[in-house]
Formats: sequence, structure tokens, C-alpha cells
Amino acid sequence: MIGNLIGNWQQKIGNQRDWIWHGWQTRYTFVRPQQQTSQTTPLILLHGFGASIGHWRHNLEVLGQQHMVYALDMLGWGASEKAPINYSVDLWVDQVYDFWRTFIRQPAILIGNSLGSLVSLTAAAKYPQMVKGVIMMSLPDPSLEQEAIPPGLRPLVRGIKSIVASPFLLKPLFKILRKPSVVRNWVKLAYANPEAISDELVEILTAPPQDRGSARAFSALFRATIGINLQQGAKAMLPNLSVPILLIWGEKDRFVPPAIAPQFIQYNSQLELLNLANVGHCPHDESPETVNQSILEWIERKFTPQT
Repeated sequence: MIGNLIGNWQQKIGNQRDWIWHGWQTRYTFVRPQQQTSQTTPLILLHGFGASIGHWRHNLEVLGQQHMVYALDMLGWGASEKAPINYSVDLWVDQVYDFWRTFIRQPAILIGNSLGSLVSLTAAAKYPQMVKGVIMMSLPDPSLEQEAIPPGLRPLVRGIKSIVASPFLLKPLFKILRKPSVVRNWVKLAYANPEAISDELVEILTAPPQDRGSARAFSALFRATIGINLQQGAKAMLPNLSVPILLIWGEKDRFVPPAIAPQFIQYNSQLELLNLANVGHCPHDESPETVNQSILEWIERKFTPQT
């Protein structure tokens, strides 16, 4: 049963390959449209915290009917190597840029969920030559989250984060956190629709944490995500972007408050906000038909030459 389960979702995520980046093995996949032209815009899909290219299994083939689509396991996640290094958004941004420079070499649209959306935004700000547009789902923003905390409580929050991020605490907890039953309960917080939480999804999320070095890497990855500095917030980067931007948000997102979504509009006049009712933190997986259609229609509207 498990073998069939794995085979089913593996068949949905395109042509997987390994790529050595800075001496580390990383995993990527691609889907090529049957009719590819010079006007076809390539897409790069970037997953969120704890996810991988498997999380795009409902999107790759549909988007790949019209576009050359790539999805990348960022270093430390998915089937990429669990390298013993200090992780950061800038590290993943450089990985994405080098991937683009190696395999694509023409302006692409970056599509990210959660952490992947922050990496997409930062990549667009740091390497504008690689980006034609940005699509973000459930964008975490350190600056807005910081502003939401009363000033008197901020030192306490920082202290709690430091304790939680301690490897002495995280490593023992990791063996518990990676259990399928625990992961399933965690996913229930991320998804608004229980029917979207399948055995297939749990398998995708629980397989990578079994890799060698995953416990050590998890501690470093967790510290990296809670240690994102305020300069890596949308408030700082959005005003400097000149490409079209689509922000997709589930109105029942429990991880990143939907209430902050409208605030992003004031920082860039090209940003469009699409709110999805009865959807949680992972719109592309929980409501793939709506998200796929919205992405394709937005690309058509923004980038197809008018006759």
C-alpha cells in the first residue's frame, strides 16, 4: 500500500533530477509543455517550511501544459542534502539564482508558498535580472509581525524564540515531531479543509525527516526561519520591485494572519491581492484548481502581448 502511495505522487511531480550546488546534492524537477515557444515564460516553484517539490503535485502538470515549470527542493528540505551549515533566506536565494543561471537563463516567474514566497520576494529584490513576475501565497513578514507585538513584550518573545530554537531542545523533540500522527495534527492547523489532508500528503511531509542528518538540519532550519531579520520583510523590499506581483491568501490561514495581507498593497502599486474563502496556509495544495486557474489567468493577462 505504501509503495503504491509513493509511486502515485512521484508520478505527478515531473522529471526529477539531482544537481550539485556548492558540493551539496539538491533535488529539482521540471515539466516541459508539448508546445514550447520563445514567448513561453518559465516558472520556478518554491515550497514552504517542511515541504518539498512533492507539495506541488497538484500544480506541476497543470501549469506545465502552458509553461516550462521547475520546482526546487531548497537545501535542507525534501530530497536535497541535509547539509551541516547555517541556513538563511539569503542562502536559499543564492541557490535559486544559481539554479536559474544554470538551467533557465531567461526572466522567470517565481511562485512561492510561505517561506518559499519570502525567498521569491527576496530573490526578486536581490537579482532583478532573473525575475519577470512574482506570485506569493501566505507571505510571512518579520517587520509586520514585529509591529503587531506590543513593544514591552518584544524582548520576552525574542527570549522564548531563542529557547525554542535551542538544539538541546529541538533535537530530542525532532524524533517526536516527525512522526506521521504528529505531522497530521500539525497539518490540521495549516489546512482549513480536513478532506485535503490525505495519507499522500502526510507521506510527502514525513519522508524527508527520515534522511541522514535531518535532526541536526532541522534545528538549523528552524533557527533560520525564526531568525529572519527585519530587512528581509516585504515592507522593506516591495517598494523597490518593478515587476507584476500576485499575492494569494487563504482567509482561514492560522499561521500567517490574513489581516496583514491588505497592508502589502500600500507598498507596491503593481501588487494584486487574491483572497480565497475557506482556504488555509497552503492554497496551492488545498484548492489547486482555483489556484492553478488564477495563476494561468494572471500570467495571460500580465504577460501576453496585446494584438
